[in-house]
Amino acid sequence: MTNSNDNKAIDDLAALAPDFAKLTKDFLFGDIWERTGLSQRDKSLITVTCLVALNRIEQVDFHLKKAFENGLTKEELVAAITHIAFYAGWPTAASGFGHLKKVIDQQ
Repeated sequence: MTNSNDNKAIDDLAALAPDFAKLTKDFLFGDIWERTGLSQRDKSLITVTCLVALNRIEQVDFHLKKAFENGLTKEELVAAITHIAFYAGWPTAASGFGHLKKVIDQQ
């Protein structure tokens, strides 16, 4: 996690759950996201599609922004969400598209 929005998210989390925030920063974003084998771009694509498919919408906006930062395009994200509609459900994909539009509009 490197930008100021990332740091604010960790700081906000640390105010409530400092141990969880430390694990998030050090282990999840420090170790897991830095491992070799998959690019940051690929990890973002996997993360976004999993979050949409599992309807973990609270985390989607953050990870959509990271996906753009990691080089994914709008077209690639649209294709990925369209693809998972057939596996995770049409309403789930529609919800994901709503969040994608919101993130695009904020850019």
